[in-house]
Amino acid sequence: MSSAGMSRPVTYDLADLITLMARLRNPQTGCPWDLKQDFATILPHTLEEAYEVADAIERQDWPHLEEELGDLLFQVIFYGQMGSEAGHFDLASIIDRLVQKLIRRHPHVFPQGTLASERDPSISPQEAEINANWDLIKQQEKSDKLARAGGNLLPERLLDSVPATMPGLTRAVKLQKRASSVGFDWNDAHAVVSKIQEELAEVQHEMATGDIERLESEIGDLLFAVSNLARHYKIDPEVALRGTNQRFYRRFSQVEDDALAAGGWDQVGLDEMELSWQKAKQLEKQRSR
Repeated sequence: MSSAGMSRPVTYDLADLITLMARLRNPQTGCPWDLKQDFATILPHTLEEAYEVADAIERQDWPHLEEELGDLLFQVIFYGQMGSEAGHFDLASIIDRLVQKLIRRHPHVFPQGTLASERDPSISPQEAEINANWDLIKQQEKSDKLARAGGNLLPERLLDSVPATMPGLTRAVKLQKRASSVGFDWNDAHAVVSKIQEELAEVQHEMATGDIERLESEIGDLLFAVSNLARHYKIDPEVALRGTNQRFYRRFSQVEDDALAAGGWDQVGLDEMELSWQKAKQLEKQRSR
């Protein structure tokens, strides 16, 4: 058959995805698994998909990233469908609210507060000014929300909007940034290093006492201080730790390969493992040159 006689493959769009989701949740003809899900049961899948997106980005696996972004988008579609069924919201209202918020928070891009408006391209706003305006706008939004509630809502504390479900290191940095916005911060990163040394000494003290509960608390304080140092140098501690995890994976794989070549784990001791580890480090350095 000639190419002229071949039918073009079907290309689906966002409207098709919304239709698919509605079909999956159709009480009469839908998928039993999808029908029994609710917001709480879908949440773990959403977190998993977000981590898989991050993993694909860090590995620069672009075909895989395309697939993972689709999976993450499906989570939003799923929530929109469930919200519509419960009468809370739907995908259209989610998008409308998002666009309104982004227009409102970017007056340097949409000066008249409309999607069609544009700023003069000869005017280049400074990043510090943009960040300051962003914070002011967010504060105004909170005030407006309180006013609409007739004052019945308790004023939101500075740290309240940092989700407790965030990964620990990420939440630590978010909390530190919020506190820093009102001046509660070290001005010198070297002071943070001193704090790390102080926390490490307290960890060593609790190791000596054998109090495991206190030791857990002090290790938490040490991790919090280390994340604070990363923040001062604009390093994401989660990204830094994921990088270390990957390096550990690669190096330990070399240790395992050498152990298997020697006849198995029972044929090598700690000294041999250390030699393999150092060999893996040297190979990494050579590849990076």
